[in-house]
Amino acid sequence: MTCEITLFVNPTAGRGRGARAARPAASALRAAGFSVRTVLGENAPDALARARAAVRDGTGALIAVGGDGMAHLALQAVAGTRTPFGLIAVGTGNDLARTLGLPVRDPAAAARLIAEALKDSRLNDIDLGLVGDQWFGTVLASGLDSRVNDRGNRMRWPLGRFKYDLALLAELAAFRPLPYRITLDDGEVREVEATLVAVGNGSSYGGGMRICPGADLTDGLFDVTVVGDCTRTTLLRVFPRVYRGTHVEHPKVSVARAAKVEIAAPDVTGYADGEPLGPLPLTARCVRAAVSVIGP
Repeated sequence: MTCEITLFVNPTAGRGRGARAARPAASALRAAGFSVRTVLGENAPDALARARAAVRDGTGALIAVGGDGMAHLALQAVAGTRTPFGLIAVGTGNDLARTLGLPVRDPAAAARLIAEALKDSRLNDIDLGLVGDQWFGTVLASGLDSRVNDRGNRMRWPLGRFKYDLALLAELAAFRPLPYRITLDDGEVREVEATLVAVGNGSSYGGGMRICPGADLTDGLFDVTVVGDCTRTTLLRVFPRVYRGTHVEHPKVSVARAAKVEIAAPDVTGYADGEPLGPLPLTARCVRAAVSVIGP
């Protein structure tokens, strides 16, 4: 294992936690004997170009410091390579870290775990989703959840997860079920009225909402959760259950598994790992063992 590794840092993650977390993380990695190079970048494209250059130059590992958005950006650099991917989760949601069983908001502990795992060659291959040329680790969201993301991203106040709770209430006031066309593994087209369709490589999004509770990062399949044509009253009653994953027991919710998912609906933007992918229709493919994760 090469002793030089790269910290890929988002200085704005978690209202500045990314920049603050990089220091104890780097200190812990250096104390373990690693040479640490830090990559920031002037913006997302520049940061990604620098991360890809580090991978091409043979860095021993690329370690993202930030939230799910930073993890998403780092995956674009390491997916399909043999460069190990590490995650020091200090963002708002941290769903990929939770799914992987990694420490959250404890950068020194996460860095020590990464150092020990690298020395012991504890690496775990996991699947990723692929839409066009964009990789994702957690969930592709479309429908009510993606519209909440749209609105939340436009809101300047409040900060953190609370603004997405307010965005949800605002979207619910005007939301109507959407006409979806869903195709699984090139089978028959399924036409449904649905509130949302979530394509899960991982189980959760939004900071612990287990929208696809049975998703497995190593089975080569997505879990596809379809929330049907619910009334607002039903949604408000069922919504709290998503944190336990028991919403899938409701008769308006169905789950299927597939390696390829095509979804289409009007006026809907798809989001993956909380990042916009573009308007539907979109086709997602589950790619087995697409990245090697420095694991617990």
